[in-house]
Amino acid sequence: MTSMHPELGKLLVVMGVVIALTGLVVWLAPSVPWLGKLPGDISIKRENLSFHFPLATCLVISTVLSLVLYIFRRP
Repeated sequence: MTSMHPELGKLLVVMGVVIALTGLVVWLAPSVPWLGKLPGDISIKRENLSFHFPLATCLVISTVLSLVLYIFRRP
């Protein structure tokens, strides 16, 4: 019996690892006290309105992920 789509198997394994890592980050995120509370994060609270956009946190996470991906993709 031969495998018809070996690339599909690799893709499923990579997707599984990505989902597991995302779950780990979501699980551990509440224990990081500064996450979402950096200077530059937008938070508006009024009588019947609450709006929060973690702009600075998103920029920091994006920069770190870009650096990690750059390091791992170098030949």
